[in-house]
Amino acid sequence: MNQEELKTQIHGILQDHKVGTLASVKNSKPHSRFMTFWNDDNFTFYTPTNRETHKAEEIDENPHVHILIGYEGEGYGDSYLEVAGQAKIRDDQEMKDQLWSERMERWFDGKDDPEYIVLQIFPESIRLMNKGSETPETLEL
Repeated sequence: MNQEELKTQIHGILQDHKVGTLASVKNSKPHSRFMTFWNDDNFTFYTPTNRETHKAEEIDENPHVHILIGYEGEGYGDSYLEVAGQAKIRDDQEMKDQLWSERMERWFDGKDDPEYIVLQIFPESIRLMNKGSETPETLEL
């Protein structure tokens, strides 16, 4: 599969799936949790979180993260993505406004809440998994 076909396949999975796992590292050990992700056309990922969480502290110490997204739990043939990248903590109001949803009021006191931050994840590689005999296939970034 060429890189343009691969991009199309990856975009399809990202459009259909918003929840995945985010793994960070502390003391050389992985920590994983489910997160909700948004992305842009450049494959940059965004996810809201609280400044006082372990993941924020871990990313401050080591920005390397890993995301799994797309698996539906239907069986061995489910397509999904493995994303390796680096995360950056964003607390600028423009980014917070862009990502804000009223559903977040469960965790934050509005989009101006100082504890509300956004993790911006810049992929270094994206691997398409379980999409027929041509995978795994890695997107060159």
